[in-house]
Amino acid sequence: MNWPLARRRFLSLSAGAVAAGLLGRGAAVASDSESVRFGLTPVLLTSDLNLLDLLQSYLETSTGRSVELVTRRTYQEISALLISSQLDGAWICSPPFLTYQAELELLAVPVWNGKPLYRSYLIADAHRTASSINDLAGDIHAFSDPDSNSGYVATAAELARKGEKPQTFFRRIFFTYGHENVVRAVASGLAQSGSVDGYVYEVLKEMEPGLTSLTRVVRPSPWYGFPPIAGPLAAVGTKKRDQLRNALLTTHEDPKGQELLKALRLDAFADEPPSLFASVAENMALLRGLG
Repeated sequence: MNWPLARRRFLSLSAGAVAAGLLGRGAAVASDSESVRFGLTPVLLTSDLNLLDLLQSYLETSTGRSVELVTRRTYQEISALLISSQLDGAWICSPPFLTYQAELELLAVPVWNGKPLYRSYLIADAHRTASSINDLAGDIHAFSDPDSNSGYVATAAELARKGEKPQTFFRRIFFTYGHENVVRAVASGLAQSGSVDGYVYEVLKEMEPGLTSLTRVVRPSPWYGFPPIAGPLAAVGTKKRDQLRNALLTTHEDPKGQELLKALRLDAFADEPPSLFASVAENMALLRGLG
């Protein structure tokens, strides 16, 4: 697949700009109450418009409905739309799913390299010799989103077990609201280190080796459940929900779906239990206990 790399300038294409473009394309279906509204977060490289076209086309063909892709800058905004049933499904992260589990259904979980798992990476400048989080003390550190497991929670929990907090362990922290942006921040020297989704980092290594070569992985985290696709619990039993879930779980069986999976570097979407995210839930409970 030809990924439009020129469109990937650091923060030059904001989530808002992408959303405007998508909403413009979806204007024809926005008034159709039977269309599927599908939310996207920074777990996907939403700056790639070809990829978004593939996703939209596959879901439309598979569900037999018009599909509107919806992006927002933060997980929180997408979560709010999801739990209020303004979205039929969304690719979110495990912390929002766990936070609103009483109002959400787990529709599908991506399978990457044969497993529904991924890791959080601590990254730093390529020339640094850091080998653990201890070596990053005093850094300017880039996080992705406060509701991201790999882009915040995993690192914050690791520090909590050491009796530390990100705000005091690092000299300064900031949120880039995109995993790709974390990599760009570290590569450009805007940050000295960062916390990033390992799946996104590995995809970027294929797509933009010149970018990732300016950074190095200090350490990968333990394995966590891959960021899930969730839907509002209120939709259970509806035809539209069943069509969307079936489209996701049979992606690997469809030629168009296989093209989408290849672009995503995924194997399939699987039916997994919420217990897949038990270790994330433990980290979140630890951080809540610290206030």
